Amino acid sequence: MTGPVPVLTGPGPAASTTASPGAASTASPGARGTAGPAARPPQAALRRWRAPLAVLALVVLGGIVTALLTPSPPTDGYLDPGNPGPQGTRALAALLAQRGQPVIRAATVAAALAAGRAANPGAGHPVRPGQSPALVITSPYLLSRRQLSELARLPGDVLAVEPDSAMLAALNAQAAGAPGAQAAAQVTVAGAGEVRPVRPGCALAAAAAAGDAALGGVLMRVRSADGSGADGTGPDAAQCYQVDGHPSLVRYLTGGRTVTLLGTGVPLTNAALARRGNAALALNLLRGSPRIVWLVPSPAAVPAAGQKSLFQEIPGPAYLVTIQLFVAAGLAALWRSRRLGSLVAEPLPVVVRASETVEGHGRLYRSRRSRGRAAEVLRDAARHRITARLALPGGADAGAVCAAVATLTEREPGAVRAILYGPAPRDDAALVQLGQDIDALEGEVRTQ
Repeated sequence: MTGPVPVLTGPGPAASTTASPGAASTASPGARGTAGPAARPPQAALRRWRAPLAVLALVVLGGIVTALLTPSPPTDGYLDPGNPGPQGTRALAALLAQRGQPVIRAATVAAALAAGRAANPGAGHPVRPGQSPALVITSPYLLSRRQLSELARLPGDVLAVEPDSAMLAALNAQAAGAPGAQAAAQVTVAGAGEVRPVRPGCALAAAAAAGDAALGGVLMRVRSADGSGADGTGPDAAQCYQVDGHPSLVRYLTGGRTVTLLGTGVPLTNAALARRGNAALALNLLRGSPRIVWLVPSPAAVPAAGQKSLFQEIPGPAYLVTIQLFVAAGLAALWRSRRLGSLVAEPLPVVVRASETVEGHGRLYRSRRSRGRAAEVLRDAARHRITARLALPGGADAGAVCAAVATLTEREPGAVRAILYGPAPRDDAALVQLGQDIDALEGEVRTQ
């Protein structure tokens, strides 16, 4: 033989022993060898993990957005002595400190009570003026009735800004039980008015010295202890800055202390303090107190009234985490349910004969003792064939079908009804007999 020696290319040891030395050099670099499957390309791995990584990125992004949108506990805000913004009262706090009246900021009712009782005299001794610090209550609508009652029992002077009905009720109840209650005034909310420059219109020295000031907001109605003064002219309280016929500044004495009710906090803010007589009014109303406890409650620090429910005991971040988990589960479900849309009919891999299907259904009915279901299947098929044979409509009632079959076969209509519409068979023998009766009846219909 003068031709080249044939080279074995099949698998096995012989391929490596009989192959020519140059065969390896002529093989394609990307050819798949016999050592094992080729490594998965990086693009396929990235496509495989693309959906899980997208879900993870969405969850992380949702957590970041939720954290950014979740309000943090306010450290300064409306009428806050530490807030230098337009709605804060830092300028007023600085002026009071220069006058020797330091302002103690309290963010909770417990802190305000502790600061208010720090300079109180011992138990059993009457409270002497000038010993207890004054209490300024801002946003009393954020406090519960129990908290308002505790604050109203403090012995020092009280300045309530924008009081609501609950705040006034607590002060009225405390005034009714304090010494000299027979001369105490009762104050209620009369409505609301526009905040605008208003003249004092009263003999209160603090208001007369200040002159015009920005008042309004919560309007009050004063009723004296004897029931008079319902029109806002009671003699037991100073009623100043009338708006729509009702005072927006009320001051009265009860139990050796001064209670001041201010309808709006605008005169105390940094933005309005230097306008008209706002600064003079604020300083004059707080004159004479050695220290001032300034309560700035926040919604997050206010407990719910009464006993808390289970859902109230759960912290807010737990709900946010739960929402994120539900979002992640929904995204994972969407990712895994890649086949969306209607079902697609596919050809069977094998052909199943009708007799095998019937035998399979029969075995199922027999295993479950479903004689009634089997009888109904036999009768329904027989009725369908008989009505088609007799040219009856598909929705024909039992009477019409039985009458037509009885006329054709000369049977009794009752016997035909028992076969086609009778009760379920009691046992297997009755089921077999029913099948024979149906077959005989169909035979008679076909032969007529």
